[in-house]
Amino acid sequence: MKSMGIIGVVLILLGGTSLAVRRISYTTEKPVLELGPLTASVNEQHSFALPDVAGIGLMILGGVLVLVSQRAVKI
Repeated sequence: MKSMGIIGVVLILLGGTSLAVRRISYTTEKPVLELGPLTASVNEQHSFALPDVAGIGLMILGGVLVLVSQRAVKI
C-alpha cells in the first residue's frame, strides 16, 4: 500500500474517533495567590466539542485517498 493509502486509512480512523469521542476536555492550573514561598492555584477544566462535519469530512477524504491509491496501483 502506498503512502497515500496509509494516510487515507489514518484519516478514516481519526474521523471515526472524532465521531465517537465528540468532546475533548483538558485541565489548566491558574495561580490565584502568591505570598512569598506560598502559592495557591485553582484547576480549571476546559472542554470543546468536535463538530460532526469534521469527522465525516475526514472519513470521506480518507476514503477518497484509499481509492485513488488503489487505482494508481492497478494502472
